[in-house]
Amino acid sequence: QAFRDRVVEKTYHTLVQGLPDPLQGTIDAPIARHPKHDFKFTVADGGRESVTHYDTLEVHREASLLEVHLETGRTHQIRVHLAGLGRPILGDPLYGPAPTDVAGTPEVPLALLARQLRVRHPVTGAPLTLRSRRRLEAPDP
Repeated sequence: QAFRDRVVEKTYHTLVQGLPDPLQGTIDAPIARHPKHDFKFTVADGGRESVTHYDTLEVHREASLLEVHLETGRTHQIRVHLAGLGRPILGDPLYGPAPTDVAGTPEVPLALLARQLRVRHPVTGAPLTLRSRRRLEAPDP
């Protein structure tokens, strides 16, 4: 129910191609369905309000590790916003470069991880934080 009510605070980690400029910021850009591809979304005037906050955690030769917080929760929001910033997520077959084009690596999975979820416990109402033990790492050059 918390997900339906949009009261879950989500923190994501993602590896993006290159270095974002600026290193931290807010992307406030409306998102709508892509005019030519039903399964894709794009930044477009008249789209639904979408706000993404990001901060660069690590910089590597071919990629940067970002922490991302969403103010809104649109379909593919992180992927669309970062691609629109010119920093697509590694391994993104819809919005990014071909997976083999990044750092000469073979196909890589989508480098986007829900790192932490914060919600109220459904019975006690106490704050509950769930963290992933998994960590994203930049590909070797």
